[in-house]
Amino acid sequence: MSTLHASPTDSAGRLAALDILRGFALFGILVMNIQAFAMIADAYTHPVVTGPLEGAEFAVWLGAELFFNNKFIAIFTLLFGAGIVLMTGRAAEGGDDGRRLHRRRMAGLAVIGLAHGYLLWFGDILFVYAVCGLIAVLARDWPVRRLMRWALGLFALPMLTGALITLAMLQLSAEDLEALRAEVWAPPADAIAAEIAAYRGSWIEQMAARVPESFGMHSFVLPTEGIWGTLGLMLAGMAAFRSGLITGAWSDAAYVRLALGGFAVGLVLAGTGAWLNFRMGWQMEYSLYFGRMLNHWAGPVMGAGWIGLMMLAARRLPALATAIFAPVGRTALSNYLLQSLICTWVFYGHGLGLFAALDRVEQLWVVLGVWLVMPVWSRLWLTRFRFGPAEWLWRSMSYGRMQPLRKPAAS
Repeated sequence: MSTLHASPTDSAGRLAALDILRGFALFGILVMNIQAFAMIADAYTHPVVTGPLEGAEFAVWLGAELFFNNKFIAIFTLLFGAGIVLMTGRAAEGGDDGRRLHRRRMAGLAVIGLAHGYLLWFGDILFVYAVCGLIAVLARDWPVRRLMRWALGLFALPMLTGALITLAMLQLSAEDLEALRAEVWAPPADAIAAEIAAYRGSWIEQMAARVPESFGMHSFVLPTEGIWGTLGLMLAGMAAFRSGLITGAWSDAAYVRLALGGFAVGLVLAGTGAWLNFRMGWQMEYSLYFGRMLNHWAGPVMGAGWIGLMMLAARRLPALATAIFAPVGRTALSNYLLQSLICTWVFYGHGLGLFAALDRVEQLWVVLGVWLVMPVWSRLWLTRFRFGPAEWLWRSMSYGRMQPLRKPAAS
């Protein structure tokens, strides 16, 4: 069983660290994604769209906003960037053209992501990763300092695009501004009812809500902000891999400093952002873009804190961390899609049809259920198979031929 060490790790140790972090990130991602599965789309960025947040509802929202929103997806994206360096390097060592294989991998991921987004759940991230991955690979050989300079610049771009969009929005007439508000921020009661009815309906009826949301993500959110922040995090992930941050190569003291600093600064940023949104009354003109910017930066800052904490936990409890998180990390694509399969079955009409029926506190029971399922099925699956089912499909698409899936029988 691989463990993490204070000194530079070997290949097996590096993979163990990445698998543990990747699995850990998937657990945290669901805390935010559950809101997009269970509630109307606008409730994700406008939490008071259907009513005030009070009591336990407010506590759950605030905890997710401070500790999870943008933090775990930042870790997952960092690891994707690190994976580009790792995979292309392996291919080159094996005598293959690493970039050619990478292009095929990204094409396969794009197909999986489009199917996921348009056929199952609009919140897909895989297509965004595929697009950004095609660009990020160009920087795979850059030194750490150059990677971080570009990462910071790219990650800051959504602030500029958000400011420009906000200025353009403020030039609209009062009538057009209200129409925009009803479309993207505070839908009227009949639109909310239609969205609820669609997701509580059959799979075909769900398409009336899912397809427009997915198309809006790809045609507007991706080019204006999604691609830049994601690409910046991927480059930062390459730097984190080269520096040893995410491979367990740093000392205990360095990880302690990272955890303390990441949480301290991240909480100030995220907490101030939440306070300002409430002070501004969650008005679209402020909260749609500017209201998200402090937590935009809190994401990678506290994400780094979570990485430091997890690296320390993995050193103190290596067997537990490996047993729970590593199998999930090794089957990360399958588990990401499994979350969608389970949650859409719970909330959509082809399953239990509980869309818009569970409050934020009750949604946590679904999160807990998925958390229990992921490590159990992953460990059982990996006892017999080389890869997760989605990983096998992706790998077969990348290599252009069916890959062996079942492990050879023990002699």
